[in-house]
Amino acid sequence: MNDDDLLAARFETHRAQLRAVAYRMLGSLSEAEDAVQEAWFRLSRTDVSDVENLAGWLTTVTGRVCLDMLRSRESRREEPIGERLPDPIVSVGDHVDPEYEALLADSVGLALLVVLDTLAPAERLAFVLHDMFSVPFEEVATIVERSPATTRQLASRARRRVQGARVTPDPDLARQREVVAAFLSAARDGDFGALVSVLDPDVVLRVEGADVPIGTLRVVRGASEVAGQAMAFRTMADRYVPVLVNGAVGMMSAANGKPKIVAAVTVSGGKIVAMDILASPERLRRLARFMASPRTEDPTPSTCSAP
Repeated sequence: MNDDDLLAARFETHRAQLRAVAYRMLGSLSEAEDAVQEAWFRLSRTDVSDVENLAGWLTTVTGRVCLDMLRSRESRREEPIGERLPDPIVSVGDHVDPEYEALLADSVGLALLVVLDTLAPAERLAFVLHDMFSVPFEEVATIVERSPATTRQLASRARRRVQGARVTPDPDLARQREVVAAFLSAARDGDFGALVSVLDPDVVLRVEGADVPIGTLRVVRGASEVAGQAMAFRTMADRYVPVLVNGAVGMMSAANGKPKIVAAVTVSGGKIVAMDILASPERLRRLARFMASPRTEDPTPSTCSAP
């Protein structure tokens, strides 16, 4: 094995963590893949013989690449911050595909990624690298080109935003599924009162669908308002199959072997506190290469996973 092969083998041992960093930073599976590939290109062009901590070096490089991508995204205004659902990681059954477990460590649910999308790029980097991956502030500071003290403030601001908006889902998946089943049953029956009873009074529904431009969310707040939306789509209730979305309970609807709707449901305190629905045909097409084709004739498709 030559030096290039050895370097590639060493890089592969860190790929899972680098993808996890990039996914938290970007909320996009394809962009995370691109960021990790760019980290490899930079490694392959750099003499790292004196680098004692290759994992730390690669994490820092990946963070810098992601920061540049976030800033480029913001400057183009193609995907306004806070107006885009992150890419979901979808699994059938009670277990996440082992290939993607690293992406979901620390309970990185879709709702948390939605909150991270509201942060400024430098805040997001400081929070993700320090709070989630224990990168020292001194190293993060070199990436954002701020002093360590200022970088601490960036992470602190981000932490307050995350803590203020983050909801911890109920840990029991079986109980989560009971709540979602009750929601779907009430929707099928057109029982408005039963719908409201399983929804938190301050529930938030976010939809990125075919009827709005990419990068724009339709947001509905309040139990009565969200129940009204469910009543309007009651005929679709039978089309959903249970899945895990980022390790929490979710639903998916498919047709002709292709996902049409992916819904993440956050259940806390026995009530649905948030629903995030991705129904954009273009977004789902982009995700197709990360997802196994579900079988519409089988109510429990064998796999539907994204890295």
